[in-house]
Amino acid sequence: MRIVDLRSDTVTLPTPAMREAIYRAEVGDDVFGEDPTVNRLEEMAAERMGKEAALYVASGTMGNLVALLTHCGRGDEFIVGHLAHTFLYEAGGSAALGGVHPRTVPNQPDGTLDLADVEAAIRAENVHFPRSRLICLENTHNRCGGAALTPEHTKAVCQLAQWHGLAVHLDGARIFNAAVALGVDVKELVRDVDSVQFCLSKGLSAPVGSVVCGDEEFIYQAWRNRKIVGGGMRQAGIIAAAGIVALEQMVDRLAEDHANARRLAEGLAEIPGLALDLDRVQTNIVIFELVSERLTPAELAAKLGERGVRLLAIEGRRLRAVTHYGIEADDIEVALAVVREVIDQL
Repeated sequence: MRIVDLRSDTVTLPTPAMREAIYRAEVGDDVFGEDPTVNRLEEMAAERMGKEAALYVASGTMGNLVALLTHCGRGDEFIVGHLAHTFLYEAGGSAALGGVHPRTVPNQPDGTLDLADVEAAIRAENVHFPRSRLICLENTHNRCGGAALTPEHTKAVCQLAQWHGLAVHLDGARIFNAAVALGVDVKELVRDVDSVQFCLSKGLSAPVGSVVCGDEEFIYQAWRNRKIVGGGMRQAGIIAAAGIVALEQMVDRLAEDHANARRLAEGLAEIPGLALDLDRVQTNIVIFELVSERLTPAELAAKLGERGVRLLAIEGRRLRAVTHYGIEADDIEVALAVVREVIDQL
């Protein structure tokens, strides 16, 4: 049976070039700063983001956690969208491990934060309150359908933060998808933030790893916090080598994933019993609603899975599909045919 796995872009397999790079990787002890492949990846990442320094970490969740622990102390507060990955999907790590309190404001449908909401959430100096230290953004925004935040919005949030003495961290897990979709250099999307984390293991197809970027002092402190959470990986050049290939070879091809997502969305919109907003499909994430009440989204996902099409049921009546390396245009047509078949049988 043909498998079309649209659950996430984390299911990508390493490319042949990545496997070759892994085989030939020159390695050393990264905790001592002696792994030349890790050092090269960090230098490349910092340059791509326009930041002074970078730190290789095991995952996006670790990268965000390390950044939050570096920006905030125990009892401090960070302001974040109510649909943000850092708030919903990272096991409460900032509170559990750092004693850092999240304060949510509503995400708009396009993933942005209303500046008035953000400003209203910033605490006054008062012994009864946690101290506001940080604002967190997400680009692209997962739960908002892969929405790409513009440089203008990010700059406006950063200006507000600076006015109130706060820092800004960007969860840029899919930041290169945003850059490709908006047709801008990725540096334009991160220029004003104090730190950014991006994933190598999603759309860029590396088997593991993320990178945190910021100024040299921030990265030094983040390096210490990475150690605290058990992130020292020793001869990590074995996996960092694939990250170098990801940065060198896998960014431009993201446009293919976006085109496949658009075709998928257009096809789903034509199927009775399903609904979605085509204007919200900007990158490689397609979120659609199951209007028919003859079965639940989880039941629909299970039926599709039995026929080889894998996707995720999320909250309410919605499901998510993500295109990525390894999914071709004909896979999209196969997936659409299976969805039509299952819906017609309801």
